[in-house]
Amino acid sequence: MAKPKPPEIITFTEEQLVALLLQLQVALPAPTYQLVESLLKTLLWIMQVLAEKKISLRRLHKIIFGSTSEKAKQLFPPIAPPPDASAPPKEKLKRKGHGRRKADEYTGAQRVHVPHLLLKVGDICRQCLKGKLYPLAHPALLVRIVAHPLIGATIYELDQLRCALCGALFTAPPPPEAGVGKYDPNVGTMLALQRYGVGVPMYRLAKWQAFMGVPLPAGTQWKLIDEAAPIPERIYETLITVGAQGHLIHNDDTHMRVQSLSRDIAAQEPGERTGIFTTSLVCQVALHQVALFFTGRQHAGENLEQLLQQRASALSPPLQMCDALARNRPQQSQTDMCNCLLHGRRNFVDEIENFPPECRHLIQSLGAVYHVDAQCKQAKLSPAERLVAHQTQSGPIMDELQQWMKTQLDQKLVEPNSGLGQAFHYMLKHWGPLTRFLHVEGAPLDNNICERALKMAILHRKNSLSYKTTRGARVGDVYMSVIHTCQLNGVNPFVYLTALQTHAQAVLKDPTRWLPWNYQENLAATDTS
Repeated sequence: MAKPKPPEIITFTEEQLVALLLQLQVALPAPTYQLVESLLKTLLWIMQVLAEKKISLRRLHKIIFGSTSEKAKQLFPPIAPPPDASAPPKEKLKRKGHGRRKADEYTGAQRVHVPHLLLKVGDICRQCLKGKLYPLAHPALLVRIVAHPLIGATIYELDQLRCALCGALFTAPPPPEAGVGKYDPNVGTMLALQRYGVGVPMYRLAKWQAFMGVPLPAGTQWKLIDEAAPIPERIYETLITVGAQGHLIHNDDTHMRVQSLSRDIAAQEPGERTGIFTTSLVCQVALHQVALFFTGRQHAGENLEQLLQQRASALSPPLQMCDALARNRPQQSQTDMCNCLLHGRRNFVDEIENFPPECRHLIQSLGAVYHVDAQCKQAKLSPAERLVAHQTQSGPIMDELQQWMKTQLDQKLVEPNSGLGQAFHYMLKHWGPLTRFLHVEGAPLDNNICERALKMAILHRKNSLSYKTTRGARVGDVYMSVIHTCQLNGVNPFVYLTALQTHAQAVLKDPTRWLPWNYQENLAATDTS
């Protein structure tokens, strides 16, 4: 059987792709167009990264077909000893996360006190008939879980009476629980939490609501979300000001789709920037963390530059943690640069099959450094104590690694242009920012907290495919920022957003008193007054 001929290779630019997609958007149904758009953009991206030689085939395979774990125990599984027939069989341990959940984990559950109907404190014991009963400090707990529609509805049937002589109509007044208007303010909050916090597209939620007998079309969902957005938007603007004063700022970005911006890009002159991005900034401000999202045509460094314009001039430059890409750096504002250690490690993970001993040595050495950091967190050391621990324990490990990589290159034990040689060059070129944790108090080892934050935007892009307008992108940034800031500070985002809507006038008057970490104090004061 003859081998099939290779297909005709067609090259096209990003501008040509945008023009083609605009034509297809008119001709194809929406679901089919979204699928074709994703396929064509994936093809263009693969062609670009392969042409620029910026990615290995191993990394490309991980991105397309799913990435396996990069943990050392998965990369270098231990060799199990031969079984000992004389040894007693080991008891099978239950996997983590597969036991019964504690009642305290149900923080959103309603608690109902149930008194004993037949007995009370001080009664004689019915078993021994001598002792007296006393209350225990902790009651017995019974958890009951029931199902409800996500958005429910109640129809109030108001009696109507009409005069037989004059025709006057008398309608029963609605009860207080009927509220004002068709939609409770919490509906928009719940919809925003579902879309931007959980990643549920509007059309899927509309289908679910139809199943439950409470229709809620996608257009109505967006209207309710947009109407509820102004109050969280004031908090978002306040968080920007607060985050700008942080002593540590993580930043990174990912590509995003905004349909209105794509049309503008298709109409612009060739050679101008064509990318659309969502930037995530995670700022450490004293004991609190602030998450900020920005969607548009600016890179992470440009968004960080705008954030730092609101920083108090009396403050020293903040620590900045990111990868080594130039677009992550601000152009004018000064920062103390830290680079992500895991980005350097990932280059060695990609070369394990080609250079097992060398990659094992570096990965295990970095594992020892992370073990030191984990011990510091477990012991709750102060930033100064953590710095001393890393200098005394991690410093020798990193010095040995640096000298070892230099020796490998100087003695030509590794080809400089090979994958391992390029991994060495990356580490040595950025050695100062990569080892900032050995010289500066509070400097982190990696940018994982920011990459985890970006998963909210990636989940939205994956499930909803795109924003339609820049207003939609702005609302998404507002809600993702507020929701993730709540998560970072251990606050229930739905309860918090509900409190903002309930006390909207107080929030507008002074939003600094209604941030996730201090709103409960002002909530109690407002309710009392």
